[in-house]
Amino acid sequence: MQSAIDARDVQTVARLVVAGTSTKLRQAAAHAIDDPDVLRQLIRDVRGGNDKSVYKVLTSKRDVLLEQARQLDQLRAEIDAASEALERHSRRPYDVLYTARLDQFESRWNAVAAQADAELRDQARQWIARSRETVAEHLRESAARASQQQAAADAAAEARRLREQQAQASAAAEAEQAQAFEEHKRALAEKHDAEQLPFRQIAELIRKARAALSDGSTSRAAGVRRTIEEKRAGAPPLPANLVSQLQQLDKQLDELRDWKSFSVAPKRAELIEAMESLVDAGLEPLALAEKIKALQDEWRTLSKGAGENAEADWQGFQQAAQKAYQPCSEYFAAQAQVREENLRQRDALIARFTAFEAEQDWERPDWRAVIRALPEMKQQWRRCSPVDRAAGKPQQEKFVALLASLQARLDAEYARNLKQKEALIERAQALLASDDGRKAIDAIKELQQQWRTVGPVPREADQRLWSVFRQHSDAVFQKRQQDFAAYSAGLENNKAQAIALCEQLEAIAALDAAELLARSAALGEIRNAFEALGEFPRADTRELRNRFDQGLARCEASIARHHALAAERAWSDLFEAADHVRAYRLAVARRSDASLIDSLKQAAETDIAAVRRWPKGGLDALKQALADDRAADLAVNEAAARMLCIRAEILSDTPTPAEDQALRREYQLQRLVQGMGQRLTADEAHMDSLAIEWVRVGPVEQAAYAPLLQRFRRCRERAGSRAGGRH
Repeated sequence: MQSAIDARDVQTVARLVVAGTSTKLRQAAAHAIDDPDVLRQLIRDVRGGNDKSVYKVLTSKRDVLLEQARQLDQLRAEIDAASEALERHSRRPYDVLYTARLDQFESRWNAVAAQADAELRDQARQWIARSRETVAEHLRESAARASQQQAAADAAAEARRLREQQAQASAAAEAEQAQAFEEHKRALAEKHDAEQLPFRQIAELIRKARAALSDGSTSRAAGVRRTIEEKRAGAPPLPANLVSQLQQLDKQLDELRDWKSFSVAPKRAELIEAMESLVDAGLEPLALAEKIKALQDEWRTLSKGAGENAEADWQGFQQAAQKAYQPCSEYFAAQAQVREENLRQRDALIARFTAFEAEQDWERPDWRAVIRALPEMKQQWRRCSPVDRAAGKPQQEKFVALLASLQARLDAEYARNLKQKEALIERAQALLASDDGRKAIDAIKELQQQWRTVGPVPREADQRLWSVFRQHSDAVFQKRQQDFAAYSAGLENNKAQAIALCEQLEAIAALDAAELLARSAALGEIRNAFEALGEFPRADTRELRNRFDQGLARCEASIARHHALAAERAWSDLFEAADHVRAYRLAVARRSDASLIDSLKQAAETDIAAVRRWPKGGLDALKQALADDRAADLAVNEAAARMLCIRAEILSDTPTPAEDQALRREYQLQRLVQGMGQRLTADEAHMDSLAIEWVRVGPVEQAAYAPLLQRFRRCRERAGSRAGGRH
């Protein structure tokens, strides 16, 4: 046996399956059979026998081969569907989902491309390349539009630059004119100043004389008046206003001389009495000091220019002032102690603030602590007031330097953080141009997280930047919502079109035979239109595809059913016409009356002419049988018809009546011996070819023909029902 297997001697191995001497040998031979046709023939041969294990091995191998064939068919169908999707997509114009669908179709193709033939792979590469070119063309168009927009922006910027240059030139010319005017104006002013110099000098001397009069110094005022007369001698005539001022000065000088002669002594007495009244007056120290100072200033004014009897009055006035100022001395001494204490506190504050700066890790500083410390430092420093100005100046300089150092560090941190937030704003703005809404949303969320980690910035700037950043973030979310709305609308539109296509299929499936067959050509277009729709709403995808597949299956089933009915009617017509021919040829064989023969022939011809559609080869078989005028052997014809019944029963797995069982076994053994290892021809394996042979069988007696025809047609019906079940 092993030598037969190694030699691929299928005929010998098949004989061993049927006639092996042991179950083990038959099973081993059955395992060695791989040819599908031989397996089917052997299954028919061993069905009904006692060796169930061999039958089980054969059917298992047949099922495996059928499953492999089914998987191969599925693979071919998937290859066809994937390639058709690529081809349709390559002809579509670009839209917002074009690239995503291309990636989806390309992934689907790549999963089965290795199993496709080389020609189809080349075509698929061309379709993918054409689709990529569509995407590239869209990108080029987008780039061209962007280039045009940039060119327009550049042109506008150039025009703006030219306008600015013209404005700068105009401004420069105006500035040059203004400068020339100012120089001319300045020259005139200098000339006028030179002319007015003597008058200004005299006016200044008049002012000094008046100041001397205000101080009560008549002698100094008189000396200035004499200088005025000296200046006036070499000057041009004075203008009227200066003449008037000199007249008023002379009048005031005379009045002061008269007043000093008659009013100084009584006024001194009044000032001494006023100063003595301030002693133990109970006033606040500051108010008391102000009053004492005012009386002293008044005394000095009164004493100028009048020295007679002034020393004795001055001594009395000074003693009263010292007594009155005693509470002020005590008060100011206490204030001096307060200022000294404030100086010490400021020293302590400087030391503490310096330590605060030194303790900070400026690689990772606590900026919140720095922000809180700056205003607190200023507030505590103000609380340590007043201080002596001279002694407090070095402290103030140290404090200002310390504040400036901390503020500089904080300002640098503010600048870094502002730059980071501005960069985040630019990135958020750039996301508006993204075509991938999902990635843009993820990116904007990441930017928001980064925004929260950026360090402090001034409050006003932070609010302004956050407002801009939030606007860009909201715009990205809004764009995503708009894109999703457009995508959802596209899915809903696809759903509506899919429903319409399903309704078309359902309407076609419900048509009558003629209309159904007329509309069957549109099924391919409807299928292509459905596949071209692409995606549907996720919740409806399964239902829509199931509904479409069911509708398509109903249409195909209806068409197949109508074809089967039509074919069956054609075969019924063939068998009926064959019966008329048999009756005619039987009458000829019996040498019946000529008129009967003619009428039977005419009936056969009329029946044949009335049928419009015949099975393939049926009409020729009828005409040949009708024209066959050879002598008929009824027994031979009956044997041929009986053998056709047995062959049909084998093909359809129909039991053979007991009286013909021996004939069936003989035929099966003959087939094993003569045709083992060879494939059955298409005619041998098909019930239709047997039916054509049935028509060509010569006349048979009615008593024998009727049961044989019933057996033969029952086999056809059984074979048809099994084929329908497989489909």
